[in-house]
Amino acid sequence: MAKTASMYIRIDPQVKADVEAIYSRYGMSLTEAINIFLHQSRNLGGLPFDLRWGPLEPKKVTHENVMGYLHEYANPALIPLEKDAWAMATEEKHGNL
Repeated sequence: MAKTASMYIRIDPQVKADVEAIYSRYGMSLTEAINIFLHQSRNLGGLPFDLRWGPLEPKKVTHENVMGYLHEYANPALIPLEKDAWAMATEEKHGNL
């Protein structure tokens, strides 16, 4: 789809430089990152992240609380189906590297 709309924002120059450095590590520009944010907002019908403040005291990371956190976002029944999915998709797309 052709990009025909422009958006101008004002942002602290240091914040801009910081996030440009972050997104460049992923090989994307700030414009691409903002487009991803906007598409996700549209897909979800709202902000693509939780606005609640986290705990003031950092939690100790344990296997149990990490697994509990992951279960909020993952379906454990799919783990066997997803095993090696990335490698298989890469091989399918690029051949045996």
